[in-house]
Amino acid sequence: MLREPIAEFAGVMILIIFGVGVDCQVVLSTNKGVASSQQGSYLSISFGWGVGTAMGVWVGAGISGGHINPAVTLALATWRGFPWKKVPGYIFAQVMGGLVGAALVYANYFHALDIYEGGRGVRTLGTASLFSTYALPYMTHVSCFFSEFLATAVLMILVLATTDGGNSPPPNGLLPLVLFILVFGLGASLGMQTAYAMNPARDLGPRLLTSMVGYGKAVYTFRNQYWLWCPILAPIMGAQIGTMFYDAFLYNGEENKFNRP
Repeated sequence: MLREPIAEFAGVMILIIFGVGVDCQVVLSTNKGVASSQQGSYLSISFGWGVGTAMGVWVGAGISGGHINPAVTLALATWRGFPWKKVPGYIFAQVMGGLVGAALVYANYFHALDIYEGGRGVRTLGTASLFSTYALPYMTHVSCFFSEFLATAVLMILVLATTDGGNSPPPNGLLPLVLFILVFGLGASLGMQTAYAMNPARDLGPRLLTSMVGYGKAVYTFRNQYWLWCPILAPIMGAQIGTMFYDAFLYNGEENKFNRP
């Protein structure tokens, strides 16, 4: 009963350790008190999130399916027959994995955060954005929602394509490599404006952590409850539409609602 949810927990935790870890290293190292020179660039951030996704999926792919994303879990339950009774356990484990992963990274970079913020225990949205996603100031609400919706729809279409035995799946064991390339490319192409959450657990878990360690209610009140409608609802809807498109027009399997006898 616990093996599958624990695999999802571990997968998201590893995703966050790599992803939030690279965010912290690249940004915090811009302060001379933290490092003598900046350790990385935006390309490093895309690389880190790609590696985190690949390694996170690898941990549980053979146990739980390696969803590591509530939007993926909900899309597979809606369109592919994934058991709904497993959905609550998967999503809870995914969010908790995000929280614990963020806590480990926070502990690792605690002193660097103090230096960057200018005092022990000082915490502002300037470093909260290293853990969760926040849109650039010029983005409208509609633009924010569309950016996350688009990125997640593309993610879902390509995840389904690479796992479709009737299409051109990668050789056995190489799916994590394909996912690394996919997330690396999405970050490099579409990640600038909203930090490409594409995963409610990736955002909500670390956001819960920031609210627990001194960042306060600002992590929830930013942009009129941005945390709910952009990094949670937009990816869920994007994954639903991406799955519907792939199953309606490309997939031949009988386990989806379009092809089922």
